[in-house]
Amino acid sequence: MSERTHRLWDFPGGLRLEGRKDQSFRLPLERMPPPQRIVLPLVQHIGERADPLVKIGDKVLKGQIVARADDYISAPVHASTSGVVVDIDEYAVAHPPELTDLCMVIETDGRDTWVGNRPRPMREYQRIDRATLRQRVRESGIVGLGGAAFPTAVKLAPSGQIGTLILNGAECEPYISCDEMLMRTRSEAVIQGARIMRYILGASECVIALEESAPEAYATLCGALDGEDVDGIRIARVPNRYPAGGERQLIKVMTGLEVPSGGLPEDIGIICHNVGTAEAVFRAVAHSEPLLSRIVTVTGQGVKQPRNLEVLLGTPIADVIAHCGGYADDVERLIIGGPMMGFALDTDAAPVVKATNCILAAARGELPQPAHPMPCIRCGDCASVCPAILLPQEIYWYAKAGDLERAQDYNLFDCIECGCCSYVCPSHLPLVQYYRAAKRKIWGEERDQHTAHIAHRRHSLMHAERK
Repeated sequence: MSERTHRLWDFPGGLRLEGRKDQSFRLPLERMPPPQRIVLPLVQHIGERADPLVKIGDKVLKGQIVARADDYISAPVHASTSGVVVDIDEYAVAHPPELTDLCMVIETDGRDTWVGNRPRPMREYQRIDRATLRQRVRESGIVGLGGAAFPTAVKLAPSGQIGTLILNGAECEPYISCDEMLMRTRSEAVIQGARIMRYILGASECVIALEESAPEAYATLCGALDGEDVDGIRIARVPNRYPAGGERQLIKVMTGLEVPSGGLPEDIGIICHNVGTAEAVFRAVAHSEPLLSRIVTVTGQGVKQPRNLEVLLGTPIADVIAHCGGYADDVERLIIGGPMMGFALDTDAAPVVKATNCILAAARGELPQPAHPMPCIRCGDCASVCPAILLPQEIYWYAKAGDLERAQDYNLFDCIECGCCSYVCPSHLPLVQYYRAAKRKIWGEERDQHTAHIAHRRHSLMHAERK
């Protein structure tokens, strides 16, 4: 491997933030037992909703596909434990901006019985063609576990040649430590997942990136690999600077290359996946296990026993908190994700889903209170910390005014919503909220146009047939 691949580059902007991760490492990783009820949203991914395959009253088994993915960009949903389907209806979900979504509710039987006729393990994956391996990943319901929840099988089928696979273990946001706990405790599975994904992509190298503040995870990974740089897989530490774990920022740090505006990492021969996604791929390929659970950081001074837990998908957040000793008396806010990119919940009835990396119960005074916004003073602080080299104040003006075309002229969709701009704004403007709202409106208009186009085409075809 050339000397260039060992060099680290820098990215613009960013912030130095207090980690606050120690509290979730005080207790060892534990698997939470099945709750009395599982609530499975039929959308736990970017893309189209999965369609139910079972009905109310049906018995289901652990690992059984209960909702199929008919669209290419979608992911099936599996029963995370055994039980009986008792409802399919709208329930509270932990996903902005939705308050509710279509969910399947399973009354668990406590037996955790696996479905029969599971597919064969593919331990000798090098002898299996790549398309078959991608199909296994797809059927296993695996999506990106770093937060984006994009279907993994799609990202494993790039349109061009991939030279570098980057596994992202750089948890740069405060409080969140689920990936570090995974690398500490299941390093061999992460390494094996890296090998499988590299084989599927045909990548010449793989880099596993984690922060300098995770020495135990680094040592464990090196031990599992039998070195820091072995057989085309390298483990690298990146400086503790937020948002070093952002996909584009990490690519810049590891390779010196920049993803073009409006482009994708595959355009420059790079694919990024989360370390948790790699472990899920290993379990799917080598052990025929679909994605049924994930490690979640449960933390903050508002929960009595902060820790990392492996939680079955669909477990209500209230049950997770109860398993961690319950709320502290002075709990004030419940946040999904970290304090920078997370969002507040009004209810803990929402379930853990594939994208849930952290449940943050903040005590009174633990996090800054949202302040009353004041007029922008054009200080430029937001631009100086923007890691995407944008002009946040300009995007804000146009997003607020509803001029979505001009907002896009200032590269609205290059914004990674890291929150650095809002963090430093002396006027306390909720800048990221405006950017998210503008993106949602644009996506909504595009969906409406697409639906209208399809309807017009169907009408034209029917009219032609009648002639």
